[in-house]
Amino acid sequence: MSFKRRFAAGLILFLAICGVISPAHAAPYKIVGFGDSLMAGFGLGPGEGFTDKLQAALRARGHDVTVANAGVSGDTTSGGLARLDWSVPDGTRLVILELGANDMLRGVAPEIAKKNLDEMLGKLKERKIAVLLAGMRAAPNLGADYQNAFDAIFPELATKYGVTLYPFFLDGVAGHPALQLEDGLHPNAEGVDLMVERILPTVEKAIAAAPGGS
Repeated sequence: MSFKRRFAAGLILFLAICGVISPAHAAPYKIVGFGDSLMAGFGLGPGEGFTDKLQAALRARGHDVTVANAGVSGDTTSGGLARLDWSVPDGTRLVILELGANDMLRGVAPEIAKKNLDEMLGKLKERKIAVLLAGMRAAPNLGADYQNAFDAIFPELATKYGVTLYPFFLDGVAGHPALQLEDGLHPNAEGVDLMVERILPTVEKAIAAAPGGS
């Protein structure tokens, strides 16, 4: 081995020992978007979904991240709880937990949705995975009692587990037809752009709060 190669190898070893080069920090920060059709990208083309655009936005801001799409259209909190363990692989650093809309649309009792989300948060805490809890709001036609009980689920659980809360996943999009598909429920590509823009500071906050954030 030449002197230059020996010198370079020695320098790399020295930097690794000093912690300047760390294999643990060389791997991208792994995020999983875990939710329903809003996360899955229902009705959108390749690259137009929330996880793809969030990954691009975070990388543009200098974060070495991957954002995996673990959204399943039609999923409820019960379905999410059943698949959580195998949908969130080892090595995941942050989960964006977005479930509850389908429970609400089906009139599932808020206490059931809350119990399921509570169990999911408990499981992720046991695995030492940080969570950003994306909230949902009940439609007003379900009545004030249902609306109040459902809307309270997300801030209450965020407080209980000390996780970052984004109060309303569809903030700025719900009720705006120009940002929605024809079904009036799901965001179109422009709607996703706005969702990513609005949630981005909260995602960065969650990353910074997690140990070894990107």
